[in-house]
Amino acid sequence: MKILWTLICLAATLAWAQQNSPPDTRGMNMAGHDMSRMSAQDAAEGPDASMHAMHSMEGHHMDMGPHMKMTALRAAQPGDTEKAQKIVETARAVMERYKDYQVALNDGFKIFHPEVPQKQYHFTNYGYAMEAWAGFNPEHPTSLLYEKDGDGYRLAGVMYTAPRRFTEDDLNERIPLSVAQWHEHVNFCAPPANRRKELLEPNPKFGLRGSITTQAECDAAGGTFHPIIFNWMVHLYPLEKDPAQIWSVDRQHAD
Repeated sequence: MKILWTLICLAATLAWAQQNSPPDTRGMNMAGHDMSRMSAQDAAEGPDASMHAMHSMEGHHMDMGPHMKMTALRAAQPGDTEKAQKIVETARAVMERYKDYQVALNDGFKIFHPEVPQKQYHFTNYGYAMEAWAGFNPEHPTSLLYEKDGDGYRLAGVMYTAPRRFTEDDLNERIPLSVAQWHEHVNFCAPPANRRKELLEPNPKFGLRGSITTQAECDAAGGTFHPIIFNWMVHLYPLEKDPAQIWSVDRQHAD
């Protein structure tokens, strides 16, 4: 009940923000990766859907299947490498500040479902997520990516987000697409209320691991279809030395 109440409160906040945002941002999925940020209706589907989304992010949907869309790598343009390197250097400074996860918590980052064992824990700052609607500040990642380390957490990387309305040209303005590949989650069929538990079962029909990938299939199963959920996102591992590892798509898939 506590998780469900939190989801409903967050969704209500989002609804207020959508109604009071500028016309070109109204109706966007405006914050991080949290399922609760989709809409009040989606939040009402309950904590099972939220936890399913988190589990899906750990790898199953990251194989470029029907629930995953990724930007194409572009040919390098003059200045791309330098621009990307500045972002990496800024992200490294962020990592230095938040080596101690308690500092992150004190600064307003919140752990996404800490009660559920995960390969990687997203510590999300919803203020920074909302800031990302209008502009890109590499000092303010939407999420810090921690791995469990004994009773605490070890910082591994950061995650930036961008509005899902963005084109690839828009994303290229934030981080050159010759260097980074952004991803978003697509073709999500949310189950009807009496079938939520199926999200976490093997070989589900619903969700980001589900066999349902079209509006027609979802309607026939009694679900609610979302062509796109969450926002564009990209993971960055700034403590690595090799640029291929810093912007590793394979590592994003594994995480």
